[in-house]
Amino acid sequence: MFSTLRPQHYHPFGFTLAELLISLAILGVIATFTIPKILSSQQDSKYSASAKEVVAMFSDAYQQAKFSSSNVASIAPANLFQYMNYVKTDTTSSIDGLYTQGVYGVNCSQRPCIQLHNGGIVLASQWNFGGTGTTNSINFIYDPDGKVTDGTTTGPGKSVIFYLYANGRIVTSANVLPGTTNQSGGTYSANANLDPPWFSWN
Repeated sequence: MFSTLRPQHYHPFGFTLAELLISLAILGVIATFTIPKILSSQQDSKYSASAKEVVAMFSDAYQQAKFSSSNVASIAPANLFQYMNYVKTDTTSSIDGLYTQGVYGVNCSQRPCIQLHNGGIVLASQWNFGGTGTTNSINFIYDPDGKVTDGTTTGPGKSVIFYLYANGRIVTSANVLPGTTNQSGGTYSANANLDPPWFSWN
């Protein structure tokens, strides 16, 4: 008895060349928009983490300096360097200025700078606390990439400024206490400057 079933023909499954090209084009468009954002996010996270390390270094150094000093009001940022781990002092670099504060850089020949192991540079003010009240502070600027100004006011490598108060509190300029002052006689209002987008306390 013969089977009446017809032989099944094999139909190969796969994509045509046109379908593959369309898929690659779609992936290319997606990559164009997502990869730069991913890289930027990674860089921001790296910069923010390094800034927090700098804050921790200054906080620890200040605590040690307080134990060694009979006059806390006279402590200046440069006095804290001896308690910190860094590569070298720097008197020749020009680092990025603060976010939205112009295209100029800040020269390390005018104020003491230290180069850190993470590649960043800290520029410290020459002023001491000038007192031990809740608004007496010293400040330091941190440039995460340690490079000369990029010629923009809002570039990704702009510096952030920190205020270290005599009571040990550290804030950025966006959170500075109204009336904050130092020996230079300068008085700051709240939100004196904007923080760069790459920095976050979170």
